[in-house]
Amino acid sequence: MGRIFYVMGKSASGKDSIYRELINDKELSLKGVVMYSTRPMRAGETDGKDYHFISPERLSQLEADGRIIEERTYDTVYGPWTYATVDDGQIDLSSGDYLMVGVLSAYIRMKAYYGAENIVPLYVEVEDGERLMRAIRREQAGVPKYAEMCRRFLADSEDFSEDNLAAAGIEKRYDNSDLQACIEEIRTMIVNLKNGEK
Repeated sequence: MGRIFYVMGKSASGKDSIYRELINDKELSLKGVVMYSTRPMRAGETDGKDYHFISPERLSQLEADGRIIEERTYDTVYGPWTYATVDDGQIDLSSGDYLMVGVLSAYIRMKAYYGAENIVPLYVEVEDGERLMRAIRREQAGVPKYAEMCRRFLADSEDFSEDNLAAAGIEKRYDNSDLQACIEEIRTMIVNLKNGEK
């Protein structure tokens, strides 16, 4: 039986970079899952690769069909954006291991849907000052959206509070002050689990 390795952390904690390194590691043989979103596609993104970009009406139809595993809506400075994981056949735990990236509330719902024994939390953290500097540099690389960056930064303090982490059963944390060291620690843990080691 396969597992879902679920990378999560506050914005600008490096979870997307970690995801890319792990999903491209041929030895790990992890399969990706494409999530759904009602937000506009950004420059450089591809529909069906980065997300399935759908309309709010299509999302409502998926809900009516009972296919939504988890969803969350953010009231952004550009209006409401919804992200969702859909039971669309992408995940088949009898066929291997998967890698996903998301937020704590999504992890909790995924754990309830697939079972705690089948999902492994990979909580990544970075000191807040460093995280803020990374977020600013990322925004400066494109068309800056500082208001949305600040909203996410503040919301994460509440979403990933110590109480919420404890309630979700998150015990292990991966420090991402050094990206390569963090990736190697996570990679070693995944290899050990696949080999039946603790």
